[in-house]
Amino acid sequence: MGDDTPRSFSLEPADDGATLAAALRRRLTGRSWNDVRRLCQTGKVLLDGQRALNPAIRVGREQRIDIVMSAPRPQAPMPDFRVVFEDPHLVIIEKPAGVSSVPYDRKETGTAMDLIREAWRRTGRKATASPLYIVHRLDKDTSGLLCFAKTKLGERGLHGIFQRHEATREYLAVAQGNVASRRLESFLIADRGDGLRGSTRHRDQGQHAVTHVTAVQSLRGATLCRVRLETGRTHQIRIHLAEAGHPLVGETVYVRDLQRAGGVPLPAARLMLHAATLGFIHPVTGERIDFEANPPSDFGKILDKLLP
Repeated sequence: MGDDTPRSFSLEPADDGATLAAALRRRLTGRSWNDVRRLCQTGKVLLDGQRALNPAIRVGREQRIDIVMSAPRPQAPMPDFRVVFEDPHLVIIEKPAGVSSVPYDRKETGTAMDLIREAWRRTGRKATASPLYIVHRLDKDTSGLLCFAKTKLGERGLHGIFQRHEATREYLAVAQGNVASRRLESFLIADRGDGLRGSTRHRDQGQHAVTHVTAVQSLRGATLCRVRLETGRTHQIRIHLAEAGHPLVGETVYVRDLQRAGGVPLPAARLMLHAATLGFIHPVTGERIDFEANPPSDFGKILDKLLP
């Protein structure tokens, strides 16, 4: 599919309720899940004539998909953010929702790494003044505290801290329904059979994941929770709460279990998950450092609407 010729598909009754990625993959034989997601995220897919960047949106019968390989990559404006901490070895920021932690591919811009380099430019420093090493990530749709290393010494030390689960990480989450405080444990795999991550009954096939959930406040149709990670797996909080019957408000991906039970996901302009605290022993200085970030205004506006 390397030419500029659009490819068009009319959706059928069998596509009702499927994700856009699943509908595409049914028709693009030989394409991986990552391939079809990338088509969406790079602006090559139109749904009923409108650019569809989110591969997880649900589609219905009689909708039309067009794939236009010549379509330009979407350019998002650089959002505001805050540098919380920086020294010769580390930099910690408050990442906005909607910003990738790291580039999905070499051409992606507007990531958290780009935000840091832009902040350096504004203070008269070269954007390449220091390298940035990845030590952990936040989901694109999650806001909050995110740390990068600036030296190999810092990277090695932080990698060990996160690998040994020695960092303190707590999130604020708004989950659908009446959530009780509990400990959630499972073994996570990259594909549960429909291209999405999820839990498996086979311990030898998955990564051990433990999430501690504390209910903070009852809301209208939802619960404000404080969530502590004992392990840090990809999409861990989202998966564990969804599989417990309480997907996050604003969740568009992990909603299958709720829908099968007859529930309807609560919509929101963003995923209601915020990395509120981050703490660890500095890998170079040996000092204990702890940070807390209040939820951003877009999180607060949605939360206010759900107050009883």
